[in-house]
Amino acid sequence: MDIPKELKYTKDHEWVRLEGDIATVGVTDFAQGELGDVVYVEVETLGETLDAEEVFGTIEAVKTVSDLFMPLAGEVLEVNDNIEDEPEIVNEDAYGKGWMIKIKVSDVSKFDSLLSAEEYRVLVG
Repeated sequence: MDIPKELKYTKDHEWVRLEGDIATVGVTDFAQGELGDVVYVEVETLGETLDAEEVFGTIEAVKTVSDLFMPLAGEVLEVNDNIEDEPEIVNEDAYGKGWMIKIKVSDVSKFDSLLSAEEYRVLVG
């Protein structure tokens, strides 16, 4: 299981990469493995400002449908169009081409309250 050290994580199995005040968000390798083959990703919150832990979309796999939660409060600036046409890239490249959204973070200091790679590794066992 891949857990890159340079990223931060949530208890809901999202990863976050922060560049300035723009955060890229996706689901972790652990999450995509638990979900199984991803068949559909829906994000209808483009342009909306959401609080941390609000639902920004859903991910559908062969086994189940799961909500996707905002790791940090902010405005959804961009949705990865590639995952609409090729949702399987979430399984193939969870930390790269399989990213979900980019958000303009309301309070960058909250980034430090997310889980480190080591804390996330403990969470998932």
